[in-house]
Amino acid sequence: MKNTGTLQVTTPNDREIVLTRVFNAPRHLVFEAFSKPELLKRWFGPHGWSLPVCEVDFRVGGGFRFVMRGPDGQEMGMRGTYKEITPPEGSVHMESFDDFPGSESQVTSVFVEKDGKTTMTATVLYASKEVRDAVIKSGMEHGAAETYDRLAEMLEPKAA
Repeated sequence: MKNTGTLQVTTPNDREIVLTRVFNAPRHLVFEAFSKPELLKRWFGPHGWSLPVCEVDFRVGGGFRFVMRGPDGQEMGMRGTYKEITPPEGSVHMESFDDFPGSESQVTSVFVEKDGKTTMTATVLYASKEVRDAVIKSGMEHGAAETYDRLAEMLEPKAA
């Protein structure tokens, strides 16, 4: 399984991957889910993964450090720095994964609300086509799709 069908993934040029997903929630809630550690811990990572390390200094010039843990105990660490933050419209940050030196990318996230639903568009810009292609081959699409499915479940309005 590569993608659950809820995440649209495109490669508009040799260095970018664009991820688009619609959430059934207002954008201020989606934006908060990306910026608050207590919320990130509830959804960040594919099914079966946890986020035991979630350090966030959510300000321009601040950064984050995440360590995800898989069901088999495997860990994947990542870190980044926030370059732009415009609540609740979006943000720009740099990110890199511990196991992939030299793979730093720029992630531009935009949140657009219409009729109570929010479309998130994340554009990931890599240093080269080779790095972008390696990320695609790593299974990123499946992991991202499951991660955003978990976010959608967390944001889903609860029946009264």
